[in-house]
Amino acid sequence: MTTIFKAAFIFIAPETNANSNSSWVITPEVHVKTLAVSSYQEACDSIDGLEKEGIKAIELCGGFGHQGVAEISKVVAGRIPIGVVRFDHHPCLDNVSGDTLFIAK
Repeated sequence: MTTIFKAAFIFIAPETNANSNSSWVITPEVHVKTLAVSSYQEACDSIDGLEKEGIKAIELCGGFGHQGVAEISKVVAGRIPIGVVRFDHHPCLDNVSGDTLFIAK
């Protein structure tokens, strides 16, 4: 019997909702849930649910700036490994960091 590895990829984009903007890619050995969130807080709020689903690794899109990654890492508190795609200035976010757009000022 093959062990299934479950991972999540979280990306951030305005006007999305984690409850309705998610999907799975299923392969024989790896299941990856792609989840769209509209804020750092929504990403943080999704962590417990992902853990309950059996997610064993989370990768964050380049839209999460350094502060966003830090916020999520704090919530995860070592329960799930976090990986990060890195863009200092994300081309899909008008060439700015997610920190510029998604950190409350």
